Amino acid sequence: MRVNRRQAQFEHDAGRYFDDLYRFAYWLARDRWRAEDLVQETLARAWRNWSALRDAGALKAWLFTILHREFARSVARVEPTEELDGDGAWEPALDADPARGIDLRTALRGLPDASREALLLQVLGGFSCAEIAAMLESSEGAVMTRLTRARQVLRRSLGTDVVKEFRQL
Repeated sequence: MRVNRRQAQFEHDAGRYFDDLYRFAYWLARDRWRAEDLVQETLARAWRNWSALRDAGALKAWLFTILHREFARSVARVEPTEELDGDGAWEPALDADPARGIDLRTALRGLPDASREALLLQVLGGFSCAEIAAMLESSEGAVMTRLTRARQVLRRSLGTDVVKEFRQL
């Protein structure tokens, strides 16, 4: 199959963020299969709107915003009787102590959705408070509050500053 230049450019540019998108989707959806579906739908939507992207430097934030909105749409479509927590399938932790990874996942699941999303965007995506605020359609001050509270909850629940080690899981 012949790939045109536009498609090759999209695959190259968006492909650089595939792992980050999947990691974020997994933390949001808490389920491997939903995460894969979210990333696939995100990339399909990005491809359909590829010509609308004016600033190539904003590609990562654009993709994460699309992913976040896809997740919100998927949650809105779920019937109230369905469970949102997924099937409990775990990806192996990269930490030498797998129990620590499970503790962190459990603590993250205990955070309010807005705080967890802001923290994941900052830690996994590397976005600034201003970028996160734009993605979540919130104020920068609200994002900073969510991040502070999320870290406080994690420190209390895990007894350490795990945010620095968060990227490893």
